[in-house]
Amino acid sequence: MTDELLKIFDENRKELGVAPRSDVHRFGYWHDTFHCWFTTRIEDVVYIYLQLRSENKEDYPNLLDITAAGHLTNDETVEDGIREIEEEVGIPVSYTDLEKLTTIKYSVEKNEFIDNEFAHVYLYHCTQNLDDFSVQEDEVAGIVLANFEEFSQLWFGERESLNIKGFKMNKYGNRESYDEIVGKEKFVPHPISFYEEVIRRIKRKI
Repeated sequence: MTDELLKIFDENRKELGVAPRSDVHRFGYWHDTFHCWFTTRIEDVVYIYLQLRSENKEDYPNLLDITAAGHLTNDETVEDGIREIEEEVGIPVSYTDLEKLTTIKYSVEKNEFIDNEFAHVYLYHCTQNLDDFSVQEDEVAGIVLANFEEFSQLWFGERESLNIKGFKMNKYGNRESYDEIVGKEKFVPHPISFYEEVIRRIKRKI
C-alpha cells in the first residue's frame, strides 16, 4: 500500500505541512479524519451499524469500529471524506445526505502508535439493510447492528455487554451470519469520552 501523505497540524490546529501516514502515527502529528456513523430504525427501535475491522489491519484488527472512517489526504477537504463510505461499506451517499455532529480532538497512544486526530464526525440515517452493504475486505471483515440504547448504556457504564448481529466474510469471500455478545474490549479503544460525546450528539438527531 502506498504511504498516504497527510496534512499535519500542531495541537492548536496550526498547519505544519505534509507527512507520510506512517510518520504521522510514529511521531504523533495531529491530522484530519472523517468519521460517519450509520443509524437505522427498525419497528420503531433505533440501531447503530458498526464495522468489524479486517484481521489484516495493521492497527486494531478484528475489533468493532465506526461504520465508515478514514484519513483525509493532504489534497482532500472534509467533504471529500465521503469517499470512505462507499469504499469501505459499499453504500453510495452524497455529502448532503449526512448530518454533521461535531469535530472531536482526541489522542490515543499504544506502544509506538500515536493517533492524534481532529475527527470530523457525521451521522447518516440509513434506509438500506444489511444485504445492501458490500465491504472492502482488506479493510472491513463485516457489518453488524446493535441496539443503540444498549450501545449507549455500554459506554456510559450502565451495562457490561450488548448483542451484535450481522455478517462477516469468511476466508472464501462469502458471508456468514455473525451473532455475538460483546463488551467494550471488542471495540477499537477510542477514549470513552469520545464514545460518550458521539452518543450524546446522535441522540439529538434521532
